[in-house]
Amino acid sequence: MPRTFDRITFNPQIMGGRACLRGMRITVSLVLSLIANGLTTMEILDEYPDLEPEDIKASLLYSATD
Repeated sequence: MPRTFDRITFNPQIMGGRACLRGMRITVSLVLSLIANGLTTMEILDEYPDLEPEDIKASLLYSATD
């Protein structure tokens, strides 16, 4: 079953076309960096209130694909 990444968007006008979440200026790489630095999902959501738990999950799933 192919995975869809409805929450991951690419727009050359936003963050230079990098993978972002729902068209916001929050990149997948930022979320991954926060996780790598030990922040929990709740800490990330507190820091970035526009994010939803599904955005974090989508970021992790996206990074796991090749």
